[in-house]
Amino acid sequence: MIALDTNVLVYAHRREGRDHARALAVVRGLAEGEEPWGVPWPCAYEFYSVVTNIRIWRDAASTPAQAWHQVEQWLRAPGARLLGETDGFVEILAGLVGRRGVRGPVIHDVRIAAICLAHGVQELLTRDRDFAIVPELSTRDPLR
Repeated sequence: MIALDTNVLVYAHRREGRDHARALAVVRGLAEGEEPWGVPWPCAYEFYSVVTNIRIWRDAASTPAQAWHQVEQWLRAPGARLLGETDGFVEILAGLVGRRGVRGPVIHDVRIAAICLAHGVQELLTRDRDFAIVPELSTRDPLR
Protein backbone atom coordinates (compact mmCIF):
# COMPACT_ATOMS: atom_id res chain seq x y z
CA MET A 1 0.00 0.00 0.00
CA ILE A 2 1.10 3.55 -0.76
CA ALA A 3 0.26 6.40 1.62
CA LEU A 4 0.16 10.14 0.97
CA ASP A 5 1.61 12.78 3.26
CA THR A 6 -0.02 16.16 3.81
CA ASN A 7 2.25 18.10 1.49
CA VAL A 8 1.37 15.99 -1.56
CA LEU A 9 -2.33 16.44 -0.77
CA VAL A 10 -1.93 20.20 -0.40
CA TYR A 11 -0.08 20.51 -3.71
CA ALA A 12 -2.74 18.40 -5.43
CA HIS A 13 -5.53 20.61 -4.05
CA ARG A 14 -4.01 24.11 -4.39
CA ARG A 15 -3.84 25.13 -8.03
CA GLU A 16 -1.49 28.09 -7.70
CA GLY A 17 1.59 26.07 -6.83
CA ARG A 18 4.13 25.13 -9.46
CA ASP A 19 3.93 21.48 -8.34
CA HIS A 20 0.15 21.30 -8.58
CA ALA A 21 -0.07 19.47 -11.90
CA ARG A 22 2.44 16.79 -10.86
CA ALA A 23 0.85 16.29 -7.45
CA LEU A 24 -2.62 16.13 -8.97
CA ALA A 25 -1.42 13.50 -11.45
CA VAL A 26 0.02 11.40 -8.60
CA VAL A 27 -3.17 11.56 -6.52
CA ARG A 28 -5.39 11.05 -9.55
CA GLY A 29 -3.34 8.02 -10.59
CA LEU A 30 -3.89 6.44 -7.20
CA ALA A 31 -7.55 7.44 -7.01
CA GLU A 32 -8.34 6.03 -10.44
CA GLY A 33 -6.50 2.79 -9.79
CA GLU A 34 -7.74 -0.31 -8.03
CA GLU A 35 -4.75 -0.80 -5.75
CA PRO A 36 -5.21 0.19 -2.10
CA TRP A 37 -3.67 3.48 -1.03
CA GLY A 38 -4.09 5.48 2.12
CA VAL A 39 -4.12 8.79 3.88
CA PRO A 40 -3.07 8.73 7.53
CA TRP A 41 -5.71 10.49 9.65
CA PRO A 42 -3.18 13.05 10.94
CA CYS A 43 -2.47 14.01 7.31
CA ALA A 44 -6.17 14.50 6.58
CA TYR A 45 -6.47 16.81 9.61
CA GLU A 46 -3.31 18.68 8.70
CA PHE A 47 -4.43 19.04 5.07
CA TYR A 48 -7.67 20.66 6.28
CA SER A 49 -5.75 22.90 8.66
CA VAL A 50 -3.28 24.08 6.01
CA VAL A 51 -5.63 24.73 3.09
CA THR A 52 -8.18 26.61 5.20
CA ASN A 53 -5.55 28.72 6.99
CA ILE A 54 -6.05 32.39 6.12
CA ARG A 55 -2.57 33.22 7.45
CA ILE A 56 -1.10 31.12 4.67
CA TRP A 57 -3.51 31.79 1.81
CA ARG A 58 -5.11 35.10 2.90
CA ASP A 59 -8.19 35.73 0.77
CA ALA A 60 -7.55 32.61 -1.32
CA ALA A 61 -7.81 30.03 1.48
CA SER A 62 -10.07 27.10 0.78
CA THR A 63 -13.33 27.26 2.65
CA PRO A 64 -13.95 24.60 5.27
CA ALA A 65 -16.61 23.12 2.98
CA GLN A 66 -14.21 22.98 0.02
CA ALA A 67 -11.46 21.38 2.09
CA TRP A 68 -13.70 18.71 3.58
CA HIS A 69 -15.33 18.04 0.21
CA GLN A 70 -11.86 17.40 -1.22
CA VAL A 71 -11.09 14.88 1.53
CA GLU A 72 -14.41 13.15 0.90
CA GLN A 73 -13.74 13.00 -2.85
CA TRP A 74 -10.37 11.36 -2.33
CA LEU A 75 -11.86 8.85 0.07
CA ARG A 76 -14.56 7.85 -2.42
CA ALA A 77 -11.89 6.38 -4.68
CA PRO A 78 -12.08 2.57 -4.85
CA GLY A 79 -8.71 1.88 -3.24
CA ALA A 80 -8.67 4.75 -0.73
CA ARG A 81 -8.27 4.05 2.98
CA LEU A 82 -8.04 6.30 6.02
CA LEU A 83 -5.22 5.02 8.19
CA GLY A 84 -5.45 5.42 11.94
CA GLU A 85 -3.91 3.99 15.05
CA THR A 86 -4.18 0.20 15.30
CA ASP A 87 -3.89 -2.19 18.23
CA GLY A 88 -0.14 -2.47 17.64
CA PHE A 89 0.40 1.24 17.13
CA VAL A 90 1.59 2.03 20.68
CA GLU A 91 4.33 -0.59 20.54
CA ILE A 92 5.54 0.68 17.17
CA LEU A 93 5.48 4.30 18.34
CA ALA A 94 7.30 3.35 21.55
CA GLY A 95 10.10 1.89 19.45
CA LEU A 96 10.43 5.12 17.49
CA VAL A 97 10.16 7.86 20.13
CA GLY A 98 13.38 6.86 21.84
CA ARG A 99 15.44 7.56 18.77
CA ARG A 100 17.88 10.41 18.64
CA GLY A 101 16.26 13.55 17.30
CA VAL A 102 12.68 12.62 18.12
CA ARG A 103 11.56 15.65 20.05
CA GLY A 104 9.34 18.65 19.56
CA PRO A 105 7.31 18.80 16.37
CA VAL A 106 9.11 15.80 14.83
CA ILE A 107 6.75 13.63 16.88
CA HIS A 108 4.01 14.49 14.38
CA ASP A 109 5.93 12.83 11.54
CA VAL A 110 6.97 9.93 13.77
CA ARG A 111 3.29 9.35 14.59
CA ILE A 112 2.47 9.29 10.87
CA ALA A 113 5.35 6.87 10.29
CA ALA A 114 4.12 4.59 13.09
CA ILE A 115 0.62 4.57 11.61
CA CYS A 116 2.04 3.69 8.20
CA LEU A 117 4.19 0.90 9.63
CA ALA A 118 1.22 -0.48 11.58
CA HIS A 119 -0.76 -0.68 8.33
CA GLY A 120 2.03 -2.25 6.31
CA VAL A 121 2.50 0.79 4.07
CA GLN A 122 5.23 0.02 1.58
CA GLU A 123 5.92 3.63 0.62
CA LEU A 124 4.96 7.08 1.88
CA LEU A 125 4.85 9.75 -0.81
CA THR A 126 6.12 12.95 0.79
CA ARG A 127 8.33 15.97 0.26
CA ASP A 128 9.27 15.97 3.96
CA ARG A 129 12.79 14.80 4.81
CA ASP A 130 11.99 14.41 8.52
CA PHE A 131 10.80 10.87 7.81
CA ALA A 132 14.44 9.86 7.34
CA ILE A 133 14.49 9.34 11.10
CA VAL A 134 12.38 6.22 10.43
CA PRO A 135 14.34 4.26 7.81
CA GLU A 136 11.96 1.29 8.16
CA LEU A 137 9.41 3.36 6.24
CA SER A 138 10.29 3.81 2.61
CA THR A 139 9.60 7.35 1.40
CA ARG A 140 9.72 9.00 -1.99
CA ASP A 141 9.25 12.53 -3.25
CA PRO A 142 6.81 11.98 -6.13
CA LEU A 143 7.22 15.56 -7.38
CA ARG A 144 10.93 15.38 -8.09
